[in-house]
Amino acid sequence: MPSIPVPRRALWPAALMSLMLMACGATSAEREPWPPVWQDTPAWQPEDAPPAFSPPSAAHCRRLPSMREVPGGGVVQQGRGAWRHERERDMASSRVEGAPAKRREAAGASMSEDKAAAPAAESRSADAGTSMPMSSPPFAPPPWPQPQPSVQRPSNPVVTAGMVDDNADFGEYLAYRQRNAGLPVRDRDVSERYLLEVTDVNGQPVHDAEVAVQRPGVAQPLMWARTDTAGRVWVHPRAFMPYSGGDERTLGIAVRKGTLQNRALLMRGQSNAVQVRLGAVASQPVRLDLVFLIDATGSMGDEIAKLKASMRAMAQQIAQLPGQPDVCWGLVSYRDRGDAYITRTHDFTDDLGAFQQQLAGVQAHGGGDTPEALNEALHEVVHRLSWRQQAARMVVLVADAPPHLDYGGPQYDRDMQAALAKGIKLFAVGASGLDPVGEYIYRQMAQYTAGRFVFLTYRDAHNPGSGPGTQTTHDVKQYSVQTLDRLVVRLVSDELARLKRS
Repeated sequence: MPSIPVPRRALWPAALMSLMLMACGATSAEREPWPPVWQDTPAWQPEDAPPAFSPPSAAHCRRLPSMREVPGGGVVQQGRGAWRHERERDMASSRVEGAPAKRREAAGASMSEDKAAAPAAESRSADAGTSMPMSSPPFAPPPWPQPQPSVQRPSNPVVTAGMVDDNADFGEYLAYRQRNAGLPVRDRDVSERYLLEVTDVNGQPVHDAEVAVQRPGVAQPLMWARTDTAGRVWVHPRAFMPYSGGDERTLGIAVRKGTLQNRALLMRGQSNAVQVRLGAVASQPVRLDLVFLIDATGSMGDEIAKLKASMRAMAQQIAQLPGQPDVCWGLVSYRDRGDAYITRTHDFTDDLGAFQQQLAGVQAHGGGDTPEALNEALHEVVHRLSWRQQAARMVVLVADAPPHLDYGGPQYDRDMQAALAKGIKLFAVGASGLDPVGEYIYRQMAQYTAGRFVFLTYRDAHNPGSGPGTQTTHDVKQYSVQTLDRLVVRLVSDELARLKRS
């Protein structure tokens, strides 16, 4: 179709309107780019760009249960590109030698395990260097397998746990890091830390506001985050500026909530919080997206059984919290390469009965060497679940081993940054046998995302079979102890209590 010429005088109204907007100043998010360029000075672009992510976008979790699996047959090649999944039992058995006794016995008992479900089709994920499964349409699955009679359940399902908040006692956390310097981890420098507080016109905290941290003159952010239910974000410049973390003294912070925007300056070295105020923000229903991320290798049998036994009580207590939260339940279990599967992902559902069936199907098998596929599992949780808009987002990791850092592909430090960008808090529960490397990594993930480090406690710290108690082998001080189910409910309650409710 030929173009129709527009008379020049017809362009005058549009031009006049543009001049009026420039004179008055734009205040709506629809009139400004996001994030905005806050100065005109050009600056060098960082080499370490923020991780790619998709913001939470789901509207609900009213769906039939489904399962997505990444098989764990032997690994033929590593690095960027696909994993080839083949069953190589000799590889799995060779990993058992030299493993701790608890893992060695569990791995030997599971060599003949068959897969519980057929794997979904796979698609490539070039940025992560892994082979990722495609989402399948909802379906009505067969009943999930129940625990077999041969499985020995603990005689006492009660499990006690302690908790430390490394952001509340930040000086002690930095001292802990110094005491454990040199561990083989992917470290991020969090020694420089600032608090950002976002409030509405009435001074109330603004939950789930988008935050972009920028260099002068550059729209592309150095870091993304979303405010928690208290309207807060901890900002660690050296953690996301490793190449020039000490050079620039001023950073820009842009905040957006819906159509509202505002900006502030972060002066490196300041002691007071950075405060950003937006306009009138409507209250919202109490929503919670809660994921259990479970190490399902052979050494986790007792812990998985105890989690199953306490899940109903936890769910009932969460449902009775003030505001009667709208809860979506998610589950990701993982093992390791050479096992029946690497990850099994159950997307969010509001059907508690279906979720409990999925949890009942998690059995402890496999493993062998100490590290497990936590990197891959965390990547699934952060990037592959249908996180909702305007929800409190929490992940409870229950595991007893660090991730493999020698596999390539996704890495936990990048995905803890992506978790902060999506407003996901990580609460890492260290089970019996968690070594110093695992403790360090779990505390890294929890502190960076404003979560908590939780650890199981026993009557005798060096004997997990001694029953519930207050003792631990972890490098922690000033911790409180409760039963694990009550501790999880307490964490959820604290998070939801700060929401401005409709």
